[in-house]
Amino acid sequence: MVKVIASDVRKGNVLEHEDGKLYVVLSHETFRPGKGTPTTTIVMRRIVDGVKTTAVFKTTDGLEKAFVEEVKHTFLYDDGESGLVFMNPDNYDQVTISRDMVGDDLPWLQPEMMVSLTMFDGQALSIELPARVVATIESTEPVVKGQTASSSYKPAILDNGVKIMVPPHIDAGTRVVVNTEDKSYIERAKD
Repeated sequence: MVKVIASDVRKGNVLEHEDGKLYVVLSHETFRPGKGTPTTTIVMRRIVDGVKTTAVFKTTDGLEKAFVEEVKHTFLYDDGESGLVFMNPDNYDQVTISRDMVGDDLPWLQPEMMVSLTMFDGQALSIELPARVVATIESTEPVVKGQTASSSYKPAILDNGVKIMVPPHIDAGTRVVVNTEDKSYIERAKD
C-alpha cells in the first residue's frame, strides 16, 4: 500500500478505507471554501459486494492506495447471464465482469475491442474504454435547405442506439468517429 493525500486521488484508484476493505474510486471533487479547510468528497464502490459510499476528507488527509495494474484485454462477447467476457491477449486468460461495472459505456463495447482493465489480485475492478470509437449513423434528420452554418448540428442515432449531434452534411449510413467520454462527434471515419 502507498500513502497518498486525498486531493491526489483519481477515478479508478483503489483505496483501503477505514474498515480495512478495498474500494474503487468512482468520482472525486475538491471543494475550496473562502474560509475554512478545503475538502475532497470521494464516491467509491466496495469491491467485495459493490456497495457505494461517499466519504469526505480534508485535502491533506493521508489515504492508503492499493497497488493495481492496468492490463489490456480484448472484449469477446456478452454471455447473457454472468456478464461480459474479456481475454488477455498475452496469456489467453479470460475474465468475466458485470455489466454494472461498465455502466453507461456498455453500448460502446464492440467485439474485438481492446480495453484497459484495472486488476487487483486477479480480479477486475474497473474498465477504461478507448477514447474514440467508430460507429455507423443509423438514422438522422434530412438537411434543411439553407442551413449552412458550421455551428449548426442535427440529432442522429448510431447503430448502437446512442444519440449524438452531427454536422448537417452527415447522412444515414456514414461511419463516424465519436468521443466515448462525452458522446461528441469528432470526424468522419477514414476507412
